[in-house]
This record gives sequence, C-alpha cells and structure tokens, in this order.
Amino acid sequence: MRSSGEGNDRERAVYLLKGDDCPFLLRDLLASEQLADVFGQAVMNVLRVFIGSPHGLNLRNVLWHGFASPQEIPAKYCAMLLFLTAGLGQLLQTYLLQTKGVLVHRPYVIFISLEELDAFPDLNSEILAIAEELVKHSSFVLKIMLPFWIAALTAFKQSRYADSVILLLPQLEAGLRLLFTTTNKCPNRLLTAEMLKKHLDNEEVNQLPVVLEEPDFLWDFLNHQEGPLIRDRLSHGEINLETFPREIANQIVGFAITFLCRFSDEDMFSLKEHMVIKPLMNCASCYQSRFHPVSRLKKQVGTSICDSILVLKIVNPQNYLILHALIVLKKVQTLHIFYYFFCLTLKHPFLFWRLLVELCGTRVCTLYSPRPVLEVVVILRKISAQCHQVSQQVIAGAGLRHTQWLNKTLRSRQRHNYRRMLSSIKFLSPVLRLILLLITLELVSVHSVCKKNPFDYQQYLKFLKSVLQYTENLVTYTSPDKNKWDETMELTKKTLINIKKITDRKLMLMLFVKSTEKDLL
Repeated sequence: MRSSGEGNDRERAVYLLKGDDCPFLLRDLLASEQLADVFGQAVMNVLRVFIGSPHGLNLRNVLWHGFASPQEIPAKYCAMLLFLTAGLGQLLQTYLLQTKGVLVHRPYVIFISLEELDAFPDLNSEILAIAEELVKHSSFVLKIMLPFWIAALTAFKQSRYADSVILLLPQLEAGLRLLFTTTNKCPNRLLTAEMLKKHLDNEEVNQLPVVLEEPDFLWDFLNHQEGPLIRDRLSHGEINLETFPREIANQIVGFAITFLCRFSDEDMFSLKEHMVIKPLMNCASCYQSRFHPVSRLKKQVGTSICDSILVLKIVNPQNYLILHALIVLKKVQTLHIFYYFFCLTLKHPFLFWRLLVELCGTRVCTLYSPRPVLEVVVILRKISAQCHQVSQQVIAGAGLRHTQWLNKTLRSRQRHNYRRMLSSIKFLSPVLRLILLLITLELVSVHSVCKKNPFDYQQYLKFLKSVLQYTENLVTYTSPDKNKWDETMELTKKTLINIKKITDRKLMLMLFVKSTEKDLL
C-alpha cells in the first residue's frame, strides 16, 4: 500500500516531463501517451492490469478502500509490484540519460499548526491495551479484518505512525460501510455503499450521519479542503512516511477507538466505562468541525477581535460616540436590534468582544451545507480577511508614526498625516467593529439564506459584495504608501448609509432568526 501512493506521485512527476496538464485520475494517467513514451506501452499495460482499472485486478483501490482481507491478496502480486516498481526506476533512469532530462519531484506536504488537530488526549499503553480487547468484540470490525486492526495498533505502539494510519483508514471505511448497510437496512450495498451522501438511491434520508451524530471529525480529517486531507495525501504519495506526525496518528487511532467502544458488545461494559476511555468518548461527543468554511470563518472573527482590541488602544474610547448620529434612526421604536446593541457597546467595547465570542460559540450546522450557504460564507470570509489586513496595517502604521512622533523625527507633512490618521482611526475603528458584528450575526443565521426567493438572494449577495469592495478599498487606502485618510472617511460614510438601507429593506439574514434577537435583548 505504501508503494501505490508513492508510485502515483512518481508517475505524475514523470508525466510532467512530457506534458503540462496531468490527469487527475490514476486510470487516465496510466492510459496516457506521455507515460507510454517513457516506459513503453507493454509496461503500462501491465500496470493497468494490476492497479489501473476496475476491469483488472485494481489492487490499489481494492486495498485502499478496505475491500481485501489479509489472505485475499496473494504474495506473488506483492512481489510482482515490487519488481515492477524497481523496473520502472531503471527504465526512467535510462530515459533521463538519453534525453538529458531532470525529474523534479514536488515537495512533501508539511503539516503546520498541529495543535489545531488536537482533539483526543495522548494515547498511552493502557488505552491501547484496552483497544486491542475492544477490537475483538466490536460489531464495527469485520472479523475477517481483525489482523489489520491488530497490526495498526501494533504499528502505533512501535512508533510506525504512517504504517498505523495506512492500515487503519481502509478498516475505518470498511466498518463504516458495514454500519451503513446495517443502519439503512440495505445489506446488498456493502460493496457499493456511499456512506456520507445525504440521500440513498431511493431518495430516503441516509441514517448513518444520524447514528454517527454528525461525523464532523471524519469530514475534518479526510474531506474538508482546509483540513489535513490525510487519506488523499497518503494515497497520492504526498507525505513523507518516515516523518509522519505522531500527533495526527494519535487523532486517527483515538477516533477509531471511540467507534470500537460505541459499537461493542454489552459484556464489554467495564472496558467502555474504564477511566482512561471516558475522556476519549467525551472528546468525540463534544467535537465540532474545525475545517469547514463556517468554522474557519469563526476563527477569522476571533483573530479580528484580537486585532480590534489593539486598534482600540490607539484611540480614545470616549470618541466612539462619533458614529452615534450616523446609525441611530430618528425614532427609537424603529431602531433595529443590530444598531441598538452596537450603540450600547460604543461606551463598553469589551462587552462587545464578549458578545462576539458568545455568538461564535453558537452551533451552526456544517453537514450538507447547501450551495447558497457556502456562497455567503465565502464572501463573509473574504470581508473578514480584508478587515484583518486593514487592522494590521493601521496597527503597524500608527505604531511606527507614534514612535517617530515621540522621537520628533516626523517632518511637517508627516505630522499632518499622522493627525489625520488618528482622526480617521477614531471613526474607522467602530466601523470595523460594526462590520465584524454584521459578519458574526449573518454567520449565526446563515442557513436562513435558503429561505430567500431568488431575487432577494441576488440582492443580498450584491450587498455583501459591496461591503467586500469597501473593505478591499480600505486595504488600499490605509496602506503605508497611500495614506488616503480623507478618502477613507468619505468611503466609510457611504458604506454606512448602504448598510442602513439594506437593513431597512430587511435583507439581512439576522432578520429571519427571531431567536437571535431575543437572545440579544
């Protein structure tokens, strides 16, 4: 199984010697003329028989998707692949000598911010010993696959973390297929189960996600594009197996142990309730998605809160009421809660941060997010990113100018620009907070976008894009080489008027969620 991934990566590198647009699917890659030119058509035909087509042995997919039991793949097939791999290396070396070409390998993926992946506690020998017992009595494990599970746990204990995960991922898939067929009462789908689809072929709702209690962990580690994509990267040879992080293996094995517990026999109650197992189960039950676009937006808002607190230190909080006249309507009775709460927090900014933290803690469903929801989240994330950049520029610029002011190194024009900067920041800071509040409230209510009719939906997207355009312009105007503070003020006033108009038309998502308003009140 190791060689299939590494071979896949090598074949893509070889393809790029002859062409530019490398096929995505392995079967298309093996059928390409470019590889046949390098290795010869006869060799490629043999490869296609072994790993490249459902009409052949299809060893790569059969093994990687957990279909084959330990005794089903003859040793001679393994030997053949080893010799074939060595032969490919010799053929490639000959080709490179003849053409004076250079094979450039893409760099391995390096996992950063491993702390983001930390969901389960560190697995010690006691937990692993209990796991070895649970494997023997769990309905999640196909008995014929038991040797793979034992080998995966053994590899983890021996610090062979890549081997452990490579062995375990296909078995997780096999167990999920078994659970899928049992839960949905379709035993004939054991070989063709599409486990995480929302609906079955008969349009009935797939019950597996319900049984799994929203499989956020699986989606985070295996599917979401901003997650580690462990399964894909291992199968495509993108990870250095010798330096595979223990932290990631710990999470995969820990997650697998929770499945063993949940679907084990009743007579294993003492092991399931063991004091070292309970923390694992608690972590699994409390897990929330970290790599879905909604979750990433929440993290961005958290970063923006920190930025805004730093901006807050630059200006005098007493001047925050400068916005009051712009956003308060003539009659208090018609004042929307959005503006009302914002005005209240002008004098108490840290109450505002607490509000945002609480709102970001609101659970937003991430499973099967409809396209309109994802479209809105994409725009909100872009707005948040631009606000973050503006804050960073303002903090850096104001800090530099303040130091120069104290050292009396500013020229006359620079002193004038510095005063304009400070005056603008007093106005800009609460506006950024206003946008941050808008983003957060819209995020909490994001699923209500599906209730909009097509016209209102397009108008709403148009509004969000106008806010995005405003923040993009802010990035330009507040950059060190521009310093267009007067233009910043004028643009900000126009945007505030636009936000008020949209609110009056009740196009914002927060207006669809009455419970949110009650909570704020």
